[in-house]
Amino acid sequence: MKFRSERDSLAEALTTAGRAVASRGSSAVLSGLLLTCEGNNLTVTGTDLDLAIRVQFEVIGIADGTAVVPAKLAADIVRSLEPGALTIEAADDRVDIAAARSHFGIRAYPSVEFPNVASAGAPISSIDASTLAEGLRQVVRASSSDDARPLLTGVLLTNNEGSLRMVATDSYRLALRDLGIQSGSVADEDILVPARSLSELQRLTTSAPEGTTVGIIATKNEIAFTTGKVTISTRLLEGTYPDYRQLIPDSYPNQLVVGKENLMSALRRVRLLVRDNTTPVRLSMRAGGVDLTVKSPDGDASETVDGDYTGEDFTIAFNPTYLIDGIDAVLSDEVVIESTDASRPATVRSAEQADFRYLLMPVRVP
Repeated sequence: MKFRSERDSLAEALTTAGRAVASRGSSAVLSGLLLTCEGNNLTVTGTDLDLAIRVQFEVIGIADGTAVVPAKLAADIVRSLEPGALTIEAADDRVDIAAARSHFGIRAYPSVEFPNVASAGAPISSIDASTLAEGLRQVVRASSSDDARPLLTGVLLTNNEGSLRMVATDSYRLALRDLGIQSGSVADEDILVPARSLSELQRLTTSAPEGTTVGIIATKNEIAFTTGKVTISTRLLEGTYPDYRQLIPDSYPNQLVVGKENLMSALRRVRLLVRDNTTPVRLSMRAGGVDLTVKSPDGDASETVDGDYTGEDFTIAFNPTYLIDGIDAVLSDEVVIESTDASRPATVRSAEQADFRYLLMPVRVP
């Protein structure tokens, strides 16, 4: 294999695909990236067997072939080179990288040991990239990182009256967002996508140019997202997701409408006294606004935020980090906090948009 490429294009491809390579402890070949040159097309593939990222772009092909290079080392070398063209040539167990007066020879892994990453095929549905990035930012944060509960480490994708609904929960909070699909449908049945894979998709779509679309194709065991020259594919999680609908009340007797930035700033200030997640923030809701209070072994803090409140005066407590996460996910200037009582889940949502909801379990306090 031999080809010429612009440094920046190759560095970007190596970095993007490298996010899927396996961490330490796996076989050596999974810490590498597969480079495949066919004509003037180069494909860079990284995978940990669950997640795969493939980047395709044009190069000047000199000789077709494949090579598996150490992901981090190859990316670091290419980024360190002077701007301009570089040449990569692979033979046997060695890959040579040359540009201007620089030359590196690094050990390659056997290409035959690299797992087969099948092509995803043609997308059957599409969605606006910026809309998808926005929804992922709102929802993925509520998924669990506890591998002991694998179902909760995923994000549920389901059809909801013609739109794509994304749901995530770690059992303490739940985020839900409805997205409009531009064409087709994602899947006939509910599917559960690992949150880690969707975090990589969020990173990719956040930087996508305006007007970019994401193509989606789902099979029984896998889902793939394609935008531009990058394809992210991942295995689906198996199992039945908890019935989130039963957690959402039809209505709430208490409603607080408050400025998002004012509430966020106040919460961040009183949270300075929070040692860990066992210290809650109390919200005392009343006519005219809400009083925030934190009491910890280091001291206490309180602050008042003006707002419009309807309902009975009462106090409810939350994990401050989870509450800030939910408020941060709201896109409008005003936030609505709806509640029933101090022991049932409250909802954080936008005052203007109904397509996002964030449910949060209260913390019991004396």
